[in-house]
Amino acid sequence: MSDLKRIMKVAARIRKERLSGIRLKIMLPILLLFLPGMAWGFSDPNIVLPGGHQPDTAMEVLFYASLGVVFGATMCAVLMAFDGVSKDRASGMLEVRLAQPMPRKHQATALILGHAQSILVPVYALLFASVLVVQYRTGQWPTMIELLVYALSTGLVVFWYTLFALLASTSAREQGTAIAFGIGVWFFFTFLWALVTTMVAYASGVAVGEANDPAWVALEGMLDLLSPNGVYHHLLETQLPTVDRGVHAWQSWLAALLWTVLPWWALHRRMERLVP
Repeated sequence: MSDLKRIMKVAARIRKERLSGIRLKIMLPILLLFLPGMAWGFSDPNIVLPGGHQPDTAMEVLFYASLGVVFGATMCAVLMAFDGVSKDRASGMLEVRLAQPMPRKHQATALILGHAQSILVPVYALLFASVLVVQYRTGQWPTMIELLVYALSTGLVVFWYTLFALLASTSAREQGTAIAFGIGVWFFFTFLWALVTTMVAYASGVAVGEANDPAWVALEGMLDLLSPNGVYHHLLETQLPTVDRGVHAWQSWLAALLWTVLPWWALHRRMERLVP
C-alpha cells in the first residue's frame, strides 16, 4: 500500500468515527441555526442593518451571514478536534499508534485530514442550503466566482481552527486542558481581537471606532490580517467592490496561505517530537 493510500485510509477511519459520533449530532442544531438560519435572517427583503444599509446582492447577504461561520462553524471545528491526540494519550493508545511503522508526519497528515473532513462535510452541506435559502428569499444567485471564493474561504477558516484544536490536543496531557486551550484561542480571536485593535489604535493616536475615518479603517484592515477571522472576512471582501479597507486581494490570499502552512508545519513538528 502506498503512503498516500495509507494516509487516506486512516483519515477515512477518523472521518467515519467522527461523523457517526454523538458529538456531531449535538452540533448539528447549532450549525443549522448559525448557517442556514443566519442566511434566512439576512436575506429578509425588509431587513435594515445598522447605518441604514440594506444588502443588495446575494454575495452581500452571504457576507453578513458569514457571522454564523465565525461563531458556529469554527466553534464546532474546535469541539470536533480538541481530543484528536489527547484522548489517545489518556487511554494509552497514543504510544501504540506512534509505534506503528507509519511515519509520524503521515499520521499527522491523516489526523488533520480526517478531522477537517468530519466538520467540513456538514458545513459544506449547510452552506449549499444557505445559498438555496438566499436564492429563494432574494431571487438572486451568487456568481460562480463569488460562490467559489465563499466556499473556499469558509473551508479555510474551519480548517484553521481544526489545526488550532489539534495543536492544543498535542500540547495537553488531559482532555480538559486541550478543550480549554482550544476554546481559549477561539474566544480570543472571536471576541477579544476587537480589544487588541482598540488598544493598538489608542496607542497610535487613531480615533477608535470611527467608521468614516480612513486611518481607523486602514489600521483595522491591516490588523485583521493577523487574525484568522479577519483574514476570512478579507477574502470575502474581495468579492464586494464597495468595500475597501486598504488591503489588496493578494495580501489577503497571502495571509490565508500563511495561516494554513504555519499551523500545519507546527503540528507536524509537534508530532515528530511528541512523547506519549
